[in-house]
Amino acid sequence: MKLGFISDTHGGYENTVQALNLLEGCEQICHIGDVLYHGPRNDIPETYNPKALADLLKVRNDIIYVRGNCDADVDEMVIEKDLSQKSRVVTCDHIRFYLVHGYEETEEERIERAKELDCRVVVSGHTHVKVLEEKDGVILLNPGSTTIPKDGTCSFARYANGAIELWDLDKKEIMKVLTVHS
Repeated sequence: MKLGFISDTHGGYENTVQALNLLEGCEQICHIGDVLYHGPRNDIPETYNPKALADLLKVRNDIIYVRGNCDADVDEMVIEKDLSQKSRVVTCDHIRFYLVHGYEETEEERIERAKELDCRVVVSGHTHVKVLEEKDGVILLNPGSTTIPKDGTCSFARYANGAIELWDLDKKEIMKVLTVHS
């Protein structure tokens, strides 16, 4: 099974479409929050079109969501998907992934919660900075932002065949790979 990970799309239509196209073949895509609204601290992205993005996401049944700090009830209404859960656990190839946007707790708290839930991987967003590393026996993945990167490049991630790949969306190439041992 293959999983896709996107985060912090913030209403960026073209970027999100591009990431979803590159994630074609994934059985499930996990959106790690901040779906439509750009937020008060961010400039409006060049590709900002939350209505078009909402229309696209509304018809996709392969995406699950966790709520981010910029997500609101109105976002849930227009995409007609559940945005109420602040965290989720998904299992793929017997590997458990703890999904959380990551704005209410520290990294250490996320790691401890993942261990409590018997999860091998923590997937968070919020910072718009991509991360793929192992810390204290847990893999930390932040797919970065498809739309408003704070580290220079738009990005997303994919899990397939026992490895997590961090992708540069602009160059359409893998930046980093980490093997997941269960």
